[in-house]
Amino acid sequence: MLSVNDLAINFGSTTVFDHLSFQVDQGDFLAVIGVNGVGKTTLIKTILGQLKPTAGTIETNPQLKIGYVPQFRNLDSEYPLTIADFVSLNFTGWKLPWLSKKERQRVQTVIKQLELTPIANRPLGRASGGEKQKAYLAQALVAEPNLLILDESTASLDPTTKQELLRVVKDLNQRLGLTIIFISHDMELVNEYPNKYLWLRSDGYSQGPIAELEMKLRGEADV
Repeated sequence: MLSVNDLAINFGSTTVFDHLSFQVDQGDFLAVIGVNGVGKTTLIKTILGQLKPTAGTIETNPQLKIGYVPQFRNLDSEYPLTIADFVSLNFTGWKLPWLSKKERQRVQTVIKQLELTPIANRPLGRASGGEKQKAYLAQALVAEPNLLILDESTASLDPTTKQELLRVVKDLNQRLGLTIIFISHDMELVNEYPNKYLWLRSDGYSQGPIAELEMKLRGEADV
């Protein structure tokens, strides 16, 4: 799905990371962890094509289609679009009345998957924090990506809502083979849902099956 080969990112004289190599296979659920400032967001921006690497390459499957869910954003309470219309923006931009029948069906399918159907016509600004984040997830999923990137997407949610969101993502991962990259500081979620990890550190990185992570973290600083 995705192969990072000897990647380096420098900003002037500052090296964010160097000689970074890892692979994401179809169906993986990869946790990316590390302290603030170690390069997690820089890595994601590079994968998304927003940053150009200083050295190295990122090779992708020709059919790669990425869905991206950002950190929680508390939209203004007067934000006018309904949840359904907000999800539809991934198809339409602002041309909401011109959805095709297939697109309308896809929007309804994703809204149902995320249990948003009862509030689909509620203005997004009046939704709870968890409902808003589910709407961001639905917007990313509606275009049927085969790689979903969650960028600290659970950081501002309460524990129950975090679990609800990750259970939905894990179900899509297991049932549909959707590949996940999950950036998080929440080690409870990291240990429960992903199957692999990539730990970025100031002195390098490590990677492997999630079952090995607890042993590596013993005696280390918090991530």
